[in-house]
Amino acid sequence: MKVLWLTSVYPSEKHPSEGVFHETQVQELVKQGVEVSVICPTPVNPPILRMLKASYRQRKDLPQQEVRCGVPVYRPPYTALPGQLKWAQPSKRIAASVLRTMERYELSPDFIHAHFAMPSGGAAAVIKKEANIPYLLTLHGSDVNVYPTYSQGALAAFKAAVKQASAVLTVSEELAKKTHDMTEVDAQCLPLGIPLKSFSRTPGDQTAIRKQIGLPLHDKLVVFVGRLVKEKGLLELAEAVSGMEGVKAVFVGKGPLAKELAERAGESIILPGQVPNKQVKHYLMAADLFALPSYSEGMPTVVLEALALKLPVIATRVGGLPSLFSTYQHLLIEPRSTSQLKEAIHAYLYENRWNEQVKTDLHHIVHTDYSSSHNAKLLIQQYEKVLNQSTSTV
Repeated sequence: MKVLWLTSVYPSEKHPSEGVFHETQVQELVKQGVEVSVICPTPVNPPILRMLKASYRQRKDLPQQEVRCGVPVYRPPYTALPGQLKWAQPSKRIAASVLRTMERYELSPDFIHAHFAMPSGGAAAVIKKEANIPYLLTLHGSDVNVYPTYSQGALAAFKAAVKQASAVLTVSEELAKKTHDMTEVDAQCLPLGIPLKSFSRTPGDQTAIRKQIGLPLHDKLVVFVGRLVKEKGLLELAEAVSGMEGVKAVFVGKGPLAKELAERAGESIILPGQVPNKQVKHYLMAADLFALPSYSEGMPTVVLEALALKLPVIATRVGGLPSLFSTYQHLLIEPRSTSQLKEAIHAYLYENRWNEQVKTDLHHIVHTDYSSSHNAKLLIQQYEKVLNQSTSTV
């Protein structure tokens, strides 16, 4: 079985944390005998735009071809426009770039597994029409909750990508329901999962870990890991900890909000920047609790990682988190609420609201339902269905 993964994010040597959840699943598929190639098209703005603004310039540190852990990864360029997912879908341009790459490197996949309805799903639909290659589509969150709301064109692109797929998967039950409401297409929930062996807590001294990565030894630490953007609820989190004595927030990652976070919260904020993915576990183990107060989510893998380590988690009632928390949904808070954040931080740190029973039960849910190796087996079953559909129509 040969499958071509098509995605807009995939790790590289220079940026090992970008789309690491994709690489985790790819490696599990490879272990189970699937031949996987990855195409991650690179957006390149027209020359005149690159002259106007530094952020429009191409990232030249990404190789167009490499082999990562035995998997060939291709990053062909395509012409992009700022804000294109809102108004000028790049589906045809990406598809042309992918088809050229397939021809150049003689890739002949049985089917494509596209991630995110836009832009990858749209490109896969074009490839299906031009090259008669079926595709399976996984929806992750923003491609359902955010981008289709920008314009009628974006909504139409979303619907087209979903309706033309041979099968549609989502990372949470909530996304599957919303996808059906928007398109009348039945989608199946299949979370990506995490490598549980990598996130098992080993006997160790929290103080030693904090010393190793340069964190305060005696403060209570509320850790966030992810992109530093407003939509993650970080301004509310910064405000919540700013008046709490002996509590500091550690924002692990990079993004446009870093400067404002530092200015707003002063000494109560620690900004270590982006760290290698292997170090994320160290920050989680050094934490007293993990916080992800996002405005919207799919099924964030970093929450699964924290729960696998039995770390208390403050999260919002969005995306797949209510189903993950199951009988503990009452522990979730509303997005954009500084007061609820502050109250939850105090309750978790000083009132034992997140007790051993909560830790044990949520740890069990993660181990039962979110193992990357188990979910790869379920994904292979979906692959076999797509293969059987394609061969029966030949």
